[in-house]
Amino acid sequence: MEEENQQYMDTKLKCIIEPMVAQLLIERPEDVPTFMVNWLRKKFNLADSGDTSDPGSDSSDDDWKESEMPVVPKGKDRFKARHSVSAEAYGAWNKKENFEPRVIPKTEEQKQRIKEKLKTSFIFSSLDNKELEIVINAMEEKKFAKNDPVVKQGDEGEELYVVDSGTLSCHRKLITSEEPKFLKTYQSGEAFGELALLYNAPRAATITANEDCALWCLDRGTFGSIVKEAAIRKREKYEEFLRSVKVLSSVEPYELTKIIDAVKPVEYKQGSQIIKEGDEGDVFFLLETGKAYAMKKVDPKKPAVRVMQYKKGDYFGELALIRNTPRSASIFAETDCLCLTLDRHSFKRLLGP
Repeated sequence: MEEENQQYMDTKLKCIIEPMVAQLLIERPEDVPTFMVNWLRKKFNLADSGDTSDPGSDSSDDDWKESEMPVVPKGKDRFKARHSVSAEAYGAWNKKENFEPRVIPKTEEQKQRIKEKLKTSFIFSSLDNKELEIVINAMEEKKFAKNDPVVKQGDEGEELYVVDSGTLSCHRKLITSEEPKFLKTYQSGEAFGELALLYNAPRAATITANEDCALWCLDRGTFGSIVKEAAIRKREKYEEFLRSVKVLSSVEPYELTKIIDAVKPVEYKQGSQIIKEGDEGDVFFLLETGKAYAMKKVDPKKPAVRVMQYKKGDYFGELALIRNTPRSASIFAETDCLCLTLDRHSFKRLLGP
């Protein structure tokens, strides 16, 4: 039954729910149920029962990155948002073909430059070294002059873009306004265009070069086969572990996927220092494997003493982020450790009060 439900969700529901949720987040209507009803009527040409409100465009996504989406509210409504990655169902009726990624020649200097850019983007955080190399090899450099449009609202999306140099402006034309609304400025290292690839939806904004720009472009095929697949595998790998963490045991499934997307694994060798007492705290840690312990200077005139022991499933580092205070203790790896980490921004957005 569970397998049948999953197949029904993959084949019947996702293609409807995901673009509708994306449109909700773009428009953010006050009357959500009415908006959804009217969106469905317009999308599928259903009979109108008298409500003539315009839900907006048929289907779209917003072409700015996840960190630019509205912050998910805390409390009982905190988990109502969209998925950033959608899995596709494959079977006899929808076979997944072997994919051969393209390889575009580059100098070692160019490869290293792209690598540094990708490491700062959450979109590529799930890639291992081999997958990262495939993505880098597949990227194509494109240059745009001042005022050139890179993507246009309403066009089909076939590429993801990473800014190498220059700045670009993002504008969206809303139904209620004749003039496009400015959304944000993209700078070196930032990526855009991924949501159109994830949802197979038209571009929902126009992005224009403010000056001469150089962008690295990733094609739809490589994005879907490498980046998207890696994110799905990451979710499968970490879901069971994160459910075992006490502080996350009551988190709803959607919010858990957001945490999985945001965490980054970091290894620490036995005896190495993970946190130093007195340092500024910018990272939250979840101990996936290994053991660690905390040392604290209780008396300034005496050596630090052991005050806490950590095992698999424990977490630490949250107090400095919540209180905006220096680290209150030092943490050391008692054995080889693997930690899942959340940076300050992700912690505040996903777990903060």
